[in-house]
Order: sequence, then C-alpha cells, then structure tokens
Amino acid sequence: MTTFKLAYVPGATPAKWVRTWGERVPEVPLALVPVAAADATGLLRTREADAALLRSPIDRDGLHAIPLYTETTVVVVPKDHLIAAADEVSTVDLADEVVLHPLDDTLEWPEPPGRPAVSRPETTADAVELVAAGVGVLVVPQSLARLHHRRDLTYRPVGDAPQSSVALSWLEEETTDLMEQFIGIVRGRTVNSTRGRQQAPAERKRPERKPAAAAKPARRGGGPGKRRRRG
Repeated sequence: MTTFKLAYVPGATPAKWVRTWGERVPEVPLALVPVAAADATGLLRTREADAALLRSPIDRDGLHAIPLYTETTVVVVPKDHLIAAADEVSTVDLADEVVLHPLDDTLEWPEPPGRPAVSRPETTADAVELVAAGVGVLVVPQSLARLHHRRDLTYRPVGDAPQSSVALSWLEEETTDLMEQFIGIVRGRTVNSTRGRQQAPAERKRPERKPAAAAKPARRGGGPGKRRRRG
C-alpha cells in the first residue's frame, strides 16, 4: 500500500494537516516521521520521507521549500527569576546571564547573548534541564519552549533575537500528485481548487435550429375561393 511519509522536526505541529489529509485522501495513509532538526534534509535526500516540516536555515540544494510561518523567540527561565516579572525582554537584558547554547540550536546568532556556559549541552532538552537546575537560561523558538514545558519554568519573548522559520520541503524531482495534494492542504486550498490551473471551459451546445416552415404553394386563380362557372 502506498504511504505518504511526512518528517517533522521538534516543535512543528502537523496535526491539523494530517486530519485534512485523512479527509481528502483516505485511501493513502500519512505516516509521521519525527526527526532531529539537523537530520531533516538528509531524510529527504535518502527518500526516507516524501516531505518534511523543517526549520531554517535550509540547505536548498536539490530541494523545494515553502515558508510556512516564523516563530516568536523566547527565553526560558525559572519561575522565580527576575526576567519572569517582565512582559518582554531584549538581548541586553541577558548580558549578565549564562545563556545556554545547545548543539542543536536552531537560531542563527551573529553572536550569542550573555555569558557562555562552560560547555554546550547536546540537545535543547538537556539545556532545559540545566535551566531547571539553575545553571543558566535558554533562548529558543516558542514552540520548543512549549514542547519542553515544565511547571517550574516559564518563558518571555525576546524582542530583538533572531527568529526561526518553519518550511515545507521536498525533493525537486519528486513533485508527485500526492505531494501536490499535501501542498494544497498546507496552503489552505479547497477540495475543488484547480491549483491555479485554468480549466478549458466546456463547449456550449448551440440550440438546434427549427427547420423553416415550407412556403405554401399559391392557389391557382389568384383568389382564396373556387370560381363559379357561369351559366
């Protein structure tokens, strides 16, 4: 049986598109494949997934990519931290903080804010554990802060931090009918959408002409009635 495989990086939320797929293409199951952010494009190139929801920056060599949305960047801190009292902070506010920079960080920093930690955590999940232990703070896309939510932690927007974008990507030579179906779902096209292609209008049938009424032959004698014979 044909299956459409969709890879997705941590924090991406494909659930609504999966539901729509099930309604529109029930004959083809959609399989979700969780993948680390650094491995997403590799999964496409080895054809272990038909498409992927991944984060920028993207190595576009041989790949199509449709930007979907850009996330708010937040700083994760303990609930009793001074930053928790603010509605929003800037990178200047983090200058005296130890800012953890995990190896799977998805933000492109010209220069990370704050003071560097002694070592870089392997993953974002490891960095969250260090924040909970009071080792430092962590700046991440908001979806990752939600994904690794803990009751003893909170987060606040960082207004001037780099942002992470999520895109739908697939191999350039693999734009199949199923891929077009999924692109249409992600872009919000309706079931009856023609994907922008104009369909030729159906030819209109010309109404059949009724045959013209045959002219009645003129009666001889020129009059409408019969002539009477004289005498």
